[in-house]
Amino acid sequence: MDKTLIIIIGSTGVGKTDMSIEIGRYFNAHIVCGDSRQVYKEMTIGTATPTNEEKAQIPHHLFQYVSALENYNVGRYESEAMEIITELFKTHKNVLLVGGSGMYIDAVCKGIDDMPDVDKTLREELNELWKSEEGRKNLLEELKNKDSEFYDKIDKNNRVRVIRAIEVCRSTGSTYTSIRKGKAIKRPFNIVKIGVERDRAELYDRINKRVDMMIEQGLEEEARSVYHLREYNSLQTVGYRELFDYFDGTTTKEEAIELIKRNSRRYAKRQMTWFRRDETIKWFSPNDIKGVTDYITSL
Repeated sequence: MDKTLIIIIGSTGVGKTDMSIEIGRYFNAHIVCGDSRQVYKEMTIGTATPTNEEKAQIPHHLFQYVSALENYNVGRYESEAMEIITELFKTHKNVLLVGGSGMYIDAVCKGIDDMPDVDKTLREELNELWKSEEGRKNLLEELKNKDSEFYDKIDKNNRVRVIRAIEVCRSTGSTYTSIRKGKAIKRPFNIVKIGVERDRAELYDRINKRVDMMIEQGLEEEARSVYHLREYNSLQTVGYRELFDYFDGTTTKEEAIELIKRNSRRYAKRQMTWFRRDETIKWFSPNDIKGVTDYITSL
């Protein structure tokens, strides 16, 4: 196989975008989105989507191409990402996949398992339970008891993923984890995973400053423009949820900003926990461009 998918992986705020542009230039490779939120048109500032200036430096694909109103999921992402990657490999030896969404990255690398169909009534019942604090607590406890492995790594605020896991557990009598761990698909190209990391204190400081910058750039106005979509899964996202609570009057603006910073730091920690399990990732400082290019070239 003479084609290589170079994957740039890392937590939010670590510096993946800058590194990917440099690496993309060096290897004459287009960039494909590997982020579950940067695919949405309506969400720009809060998801730190590459700017128009950054996109102009090198071709980008699957960024901001679907509406937050659409029923978008990892299955559709895998299909469309593989279609783009396959097409790019017809004219390029290398393609870059860049993002911090572990499940989306895994979908491209290994494929996703076929999940059983679930009764619509059960889904409606679980969604109704989720609406109350007590119901949400009971659902999380159920998931913890039925699939502790998935519970430990999931975002507890991600309604869709929590409910999907419980649906599968109830419907099959098996853990969601065991069903997801099917046989990996062998892709017809090489895969090289580059992890981007910083000292934790430095990363958290960058995240805090980036939130302040987002506010200056108009994150509050962007959140107001999608407030009417707040029940959609796409908007169950750090940076938007906290501002929605501010709009509802349950917090002050200052409290909302501090919560965005805190929840962004926590999200970064969960991302790194996910990625650290993957021993095939080679880790680099975001400034070590030469180290990355030398490593990829050596392979």
